[in-house]
Amino acid sequence: MLIGSYSPALIAISLCVAILASYTALDLTGRIATARGSAIYLWIAGGALAMGVGVWSMHFIGMLALRLPFALGFDVGITALSLLIAVLSSGFALWLVSQPRLPAWQLAFGALIMGAGIASMHYTGMAAMRMTPGIDYDPTLFGASLLIAVIASGAALWIAFNLRRNTPYVRLARGGAAMVMGVAIVGMHYTGMAAARFADDSFCGAALNGLSGRGLDNLVLVTSLAVLIIALLTSLLDARLQARTAVLAHSLTLANQELTHLALHDMLTGLPNRTLLADRIAQAMQAVREQGGCFALMFIDLDGFKPVNDAFGHHLGDLLLREVGQRLREDLRSQDTLARIGGDEFVLLVQLMQPIDALGLAERQVVLINRAFQVAEHDLKISASVGIALFPGNGNSPQELLMNADAAMYHAKGLGKNGYSFFEASMNTNARKQLQLLQDLRNALELEQFQLYYQPKFDAVSGMPVGAEALLRWEHPQQGLLLPASFIELAEKTGLIIPIGEWVLNEACRQMRTWYAQGYEDWRIAVNLSALQFGHAGLVKSVAAALARHQLPANSLTLEITETTAMSDADASMTVLQQLSQMGVDLSIDDFGTGYSSLMYLKRLPANELKIDRGFVRDLEHDSDDAAIVSAIVALGQALGLRIVAEGVETDAQQHFLTRLGCNALQGYLLGHPLPAAGFMADIQRAQAFVMPDKYRA
Repeated sequence: MLIGSYSPALIAISLCVAILASYTALDLTGRIATARGSAIYLWIAGGALAMGVGVWSMHFIGMLALRLPFALGFDVGITALSLLIAVLSSGFALWLVSQPRLPAWQLAFGALIMGAGIASMHYTGMAAMRMTPGIDYDPTLFGASLLIAVIASGAALWIAFNLRRNTPYVRLARGGAAMVMGVAIVGMHYTGMAAARFADDSFCGAALNGLSGRGLDNLVLVTSLAVLIIALLTSLLDARLQARTAVLAHSLTLANQELTHLALHDMLTGLPNRTLLADRIAQAMQAVREQGGCFALMFIDLDGFKPVNDAFGHHLGDLLLREVGQRLREDLRSQDTLARIGGDEFVLLVQLMQPIDALGLAERQVVLINRAFQVAEHDLKISASVGIALFPGNGNSPQELLMNADAAMYHAKGLGKNGYSFFEASMNTNARKQLQLLQDLRNALELEQFQLYYQPKFDAVSGMPVGAEALLRWEHPQQGLLLPASFIELAEKTGLIIPIGEWVLNEACRQMRTWYAQGYEDWRIAVNLSALQFGHAGLVKSVAAALARHQLPANSLTLEITETTAMSDADASMTVLQQLSQMGVDLSIDDFGTGYSSLMYLKRLPANELKIDRGFVRDLEHDSDDAAIVSAIVALGQALGLRIVAEGVETDAQQHFLTRLGCNALQGYLLGHPLPAAGFMADIQRAQAFVMPDKYRA
């Protein structure tokens, strides 16, 4: 028998190719496991080709490593068949490990099929030499090679299946497994080669017209390495792309979750918003219909929040809202929902055993809000008005329940605030009236339904008219003439007070210009400013524009602001008042004595006039405290060099007292009622003749 020798270099190369082929196969199983749809079959096909070429190349290089005393060659057709067997075996292996499960019987069957395929490839490749006489195989080594092929295939399938998912250190694990698999494949090959027996007179029939061994080893090596490296690089690039895609998908998932959270929650407090609340109410209604029970919807509106917001600024107001939300949330049970639906309005959805339980819960919410809040080193006191709607009973939809709870809350405010009220059907009627009134108010300016009435002011000593206060009236098409008390709060709440206030300012200046042209050049027209108007950025420009439009001297206009408004943000008020004062406009502090003035700020305010509130004037004759307060206000105003105006004069005694005290001007029903401009002059003439006797004119 002929004894061959082996090229150590080619043996080492075959081992490296086997390890590389094994690693490529393991990496490709990872790609197949994460692929979806038709991409799975593309990866299996490409992987089968790469893995088959790799395993076949290892065997072919191993055969080229054999050195015999005659020339060797390989039949092209049979060699191609051995390559096809390697590719099909690899494809079967990749398909098998791509399955969701790999039970033991399936692993054993797969190992048998794949082992038979690898052995077939090997011995088909050996047959490609077309030896004469034929190759004789040692039965023991032949059987050992088949056993190694099956065992190696089983181990390879099990390893590939378990390492197909991307887990921590998966590449390191695949590297170690590839070395074990490579050694097993090489072991099978060289065991099979050792089983081959060549007769002394053997010669290679394929050496004449087959593939020559000269340079073929290099060609096979380069080709197989190229295929394996391309497959491996493709897999690695795809893995990186998938990793980036996974990161992007995770980022998009987080972004979608955040967007969903923002769409359903209030940004300031983190509480559910109106949209999420409506969904929770609908769920609660469905649960009650299916399982019984009841729940309450509590509409919570903060009393006194606006003055805090105006006095300390929006930043502190936002902090206060967060504190309110936190305090109410701490009192929640897991099945309850607290939402903020806008501004200083919160809604509490609470599950109840019975409707009467809502009473204690509402009381607790009022008490919770009534406790002082410590916000940015300020002790802030506010209260809450709570409206309660019950289900079943007070509505058949989330919107209806909310509307009815809102109506009950307004009823609680009407009762004096800092309390709660259960919904009653009559409240709905009032709520609808308010809603209709708001719609009418939005159209009132455009339809020219507003008009000004003028109440005269008289010099306290001489009795001569010194001007008038412009008072707004609304000629409602259905309800008739409405006083400001019935619609100003709505106008302020909706912001409509800004355009309405500008109309009042322009109309008052227009009328004053008419009187000015008639010779009443020493008169002043007084216009009231609401807190919202006073805080509006365009106030100074609006005043300047109105004066310029009607060519009216600035000192013919007096702007009245309440003491509370002027003192709510004294520094900001100072800036606005100084701008108006520099323009020449007179400034009057209205309702003086009803707020909480700081004399330090008061002396700095560029005001020209103090106006004593009618509440002090009304009880002058019967309340010595009111008389003392009025005397103090007059003395303070005189000390500061301010004009003193008293409003609400309704009796002779009041007029006499205020005149003796030193007030500069008086107004009230005794002296003249508010009237449209057409009747204004006649009323002044009657007041001069009747109200001001001669003895009070000197």
